[in-house]
Amino acid sequence: MKDTNLSSLTGYQLKEKLLSGELTAREAVEGVFAHVEEVEPIVRAYLLLDREGAMRKAQELDSRPKRKEGLGLLAGIPIAIKDNMCTSGLKTTCASRVLENFIPPYDAHVVERLKEADAIIIGKTNLDEFAMGSSTENSAFKLTRNPWDPKRIPGGSSGGSAAAVSAGTALMALGSDTGGSVRQPAALCGVTGLKPTYGRVSRYGLVAFGSSLDQIGPITRDVRDAALLLQVIAGRDPRDSTSADVPVPDYLKEMEKPVKGLRLGLPREYFMEGLNEEVRRAIEEAVKVYKGLGADIQEISLPHTPYAVAVYYIIATAEASSNLARYDGVRYGYRAANTQNIIEMYSRSRVEGFGREVKRRIMLGTYALSSGYYEAYYLKASKVRNLIRQDFSSAFEAVDLILCPTSPTPAFKLGERLANPLEMYLSDVYTIPANLAGIPAISIPCGFTRENLPIGLQLMARPFEEAGLLQVARAYERETEWHLRRPEL
Repeated sequence: MKDTNLSSLTGYQLKEKLLSGELTAREAVEGVFAHVEEVEPIVRAYLLLDREGAMRKAQELDSRPKRKEGLGLLAGIPIAIKDNMCTSGLKTTCASRVLENFIPPYDAHVVERLKEADAIIIGKTNLDEFAMGSSTENSAFKLTRNPWDPKRIPGGSSGGSAAAVSAGTALMALGSDTGGSVRQPAALCGVTGLKPTYGRVSRYGLVAFGSSLDQIGPITRDVRDAALLLQVIAGRDPRDSTSADVPVPDYLKEMEKPVKGLRLGLPREYFMEGLNEEVRRAIEEAVKVYKGLGADIQEISLPHTPYAVAVYYIIATAEASSNLARYDGVRYGYRAANTQNIIEMYSRSRVEGFGREVKRRIMLGTYALSSGYYEAYYLKASKVRNLIRQDFSSAFEAVDLILCPTSPTPAFKLGERLANPLEMYLSDVYTIPANLAGIPAISIPCGFTRENLPIGLQLMARPFEEAGLLQVARAYERETEWHLRRPEL
């Protein structure tokens, strides 16, 4: 049998091998599942694997003529999906006891798009329960580990997706990003993570956390794969009223343009106390690369940045409180046994079904929305959110893109921050503002610490300028080799 070790390949490279006949889709799937069997006991990225469905799709692809025009953009590429996106016939649990046995009757919009593009869906990945967390330690079912150091967290809430791509048990994955949940785990696992503009990708079939913040995005091994996956999932969907009717450019074509003359802004508020020194040095080295490519680097200010975390944890928890009210044990989901009346059934179902962090956020959000406190908290947070959005609008009058760290620190040890929710929440201090403003942002690998832990560089752009974001990210990637490094498992 041919060598089907795909642990060093990108999705784009695998697709070329499939089209040339060097590999069959069946061999690719068999290779991925062989690697899953080898490393999944260490990494624990998956909540569900669909070997039967993956093999069925592979055989169907192998039976077709090997012509580019007859195959989808993602033909034969093994892809993992975060387990908060609906998959018809496959469990969607959100890593919660509440939805432990829930099987959706329909596919999320992005899953439909993957299937239309001939991707091979291999499984559903672990996450913080209902996507609420920064470390994937809040899952009700298992603890996912960082492939670069299994004693450390992979980031969150899309930690399973990032760990799977990093470990080579998926060549691409989808995550969701409410406050950094695609970019932060991508940075900590040494892969690429893209949060599109709010409205660029349909949220139909994504289990809601914070409806004004949630956005689905690619987690991949390099920028080219991110562009390929975004090409498939982006675009208008009439089933999502917040889905924007904005043309989708050819991302792969646009991203190869040079960056000479582009203005990149360094926000001074992102380089203050709390930033790990090794992370700071890696970002400074990245800035030198961009200078060498002819980009113009300027210092800018985003003055309301210090309020972003507080604003986020009011708005996001308020929306979570409303969105999670539907899990009452009546129509679907977990229902407590032996209850005496409907009030006890509601109460016990939620107490027994939800985990500690989800309960904390529901209570925070309910409090912020309650009579007498709405104006003091939610309304005020909404006003400050507008100020944060205006900060970015003003900054983009002076610069084309913004450059900064993705995470203030490399991956921390498992259990290190569980007893301190505030310290955990500050893990997303650099990623939250992009969600509040609704702008696109990407994290790409830009270095490693002395302990061989990945460091991520974040780029942010104007709304719906993902093409420019990918262009600037790709320019850095062409000059460096950080994205080529793989963990040894």
